[in-house]
Amino acid sequence: MNKARNNKSVEILSEQEVRRTIARLASQVFEASSNSRTLLLLGIPTRGVQLAKVLAQELESLAGHSIDHGSLDPTFHRDDLIRIGTRMVQPTDLPTSVEEREVLLVDDVIFTGRTVRAALDALQQWGRAQRVMLLVMVDRGHRELPIQPDFCGRRVPTRRTETIELRLRDLDGQEGVFLREASE
Repeated sequence: MNKARNNKSVEILSEQEVRRTIARLASQVFEASSNSRTLLLLGIPTRGVQLAKVLAQELESLAGHSIDHGSLDPTFHRDDLIRIGTRMVQPTDLPTSVEEREVLLVDDVIFTGRTVRAALDALQQWGRAQRVMLLVMVDRGHRELPIQPDFCGRRVPTRRTETIELRLRDLDGQEGVFLREASE
């Protein structure tokens, strides 16, 4: 069920605010990690993958060493594919084993919690992590499952008909967080 969207969007975070938010989130993750060398950032497609790369760079400057990062596509673990439809599956890219690692799942927006639940199921296929945490740029509410992020850039109450878009310079040519309204 694709609804046509109008061009009305409201900037929630500017490019500078996105940069500051990423720096703050990286600092919070660094402080919460028991050992930054065991951190493994796994981005959830699509924007979560790029966000994980950017966060890994921030964390590297704080830790003084490289931070492992990759991607985890939970598409085939979703329980709502009929309702939301499918998108092109992205390859899962794990640079190392998840065993005994502090895994940080990274996503752009948390909505119902179903994507995160599916990501947790997908992660189990790859081993048993020491600890799993969740970081999101935006929490827009409307949870259907009891899943909450450990790290959140901004909470933005929305209507179900609205969407939140994270745009990143490397992918979109601009950077910011935008609220879009679906047209009637």
